[in-house]
Order: sequence, then structure tokens, then C-alpha cells
Amino acid sequence: MYVGRFVVVGPGIGGYRVSSRSFPNRRVADRDGTLTVAPTPDAPPTDNPYVSYNCLRTVDRADGPVAVVGNGSHVDPVTEKLGLGYPARDALALSLLALDFEKDDYDTPRVAGVVGAETATVATVRRDGLVVREVDEPTLVATYEADDPEPFALDADDAAGAARELYDHEFEHAVCAAGVTVGAGGEGVDSAFVNE
Repeated sequence: MYVGRFVVVGPGIGGYRVSSRSFPNRRVADRDGTLTVAPTPDAPPTDNPYVSYNCLRTVDRADGPVAVVGNGSHVDPVTEKLGLGYPARDALALSLLALDFEKDDYDTPRVAGVVGAETATVATVRRDGLVVREVDEPTLVATYEADDPEPFALDADDAAGAARELYDHEFEHAVCAAGVTVGAGGEGVDSAFVNE
């Protein structure tokens, strides 16, 4: 099944995977702790605004670090609002409403999640509405087919394992993936990615 790009978030762990038929020549790169999706050097030129973006950012808050994962430019304003002290629900809702679904040929939804050590929130904005949900188990939301949050059996317990598990999942057309863990008690944030 092809579900497009997707996020999985749960308390303490999360990840993001690019699945693409149209733009498979992409990879994740680490830019000083921010994970960015960008074209590979051999990718054909494109002016598509949805091909390059930060897919994973972190922010230290008074109540502990959090990580944001998502499929587009909305990752940045979500992260900024969290840094200003907004609750995860508000940061996600305000940013997704402001940017709305992608204005491409498919009205592609935007998907995102916020991972804290003890909490997680998943969100999507589609043509037909906005969904923001606090979750207590790993939960997936994708751009196609699975575009309403649903439980996801994530077995990994570290960032590298989460990235690998999402990349290897049976959903079609895997391109690259990122994983993140947020530890309790000041253990911090760990991130990893898979490009193949």
C-alpha cells in the first residue's frame, strides 16, 4: 500500500518517512542537529516547493526537550511556537491552520507530531479539516490512505531503530527516514536517519 509521507509519534519516540513516487531522489541530512530532507546531487532540477524542508527539529523547554517531526515547512513554525512556550496542541494547530494543506495536484495533507519524554501529539491538516490528538501509544498519520491518526506497532526503542523500522516498513516507495527519542530525566534527545 502507498501512503505517501508519514509520521509516527508516541511518548518518548517518533519518526518520519519519505515515501515518494514523484520525487524519489531525496535524502535526509543532519544540519547541526536539524534533520533536513533535500534532493540528492543527481536529482533532476525542480521548482516544487514541497521537495526540501526540515523534517525533524528539537527545542529545549522549561518542562524538558521536545522533538517535532513532519512532512514540510510547517516543522519550523511548530518548533518556534514550542520554544515560546505554546502547548504542543496549540503549536501544531496554529501552524497547520496557517499553512494549510499543500497546494499541489493532490491537495496533499500536512502531517506532524511533537514528541516529549512522557507525552506525544500528532496532527494533520487536510482539505476537509484539521485533526490534533494527544496520544499515549505510537500513532501514525500519513498523507494518503492513512490520513487520520491510527495506532502503529513501533517496536524500536532508540532513534536509529525507529528510523530503520519506518524505512523498512511494508508501505511502498521508501526513500529515506528519520527517528528520534526524547529521554526522561534530562537524558536529552537522540536522532538518526536512514538513506538508501
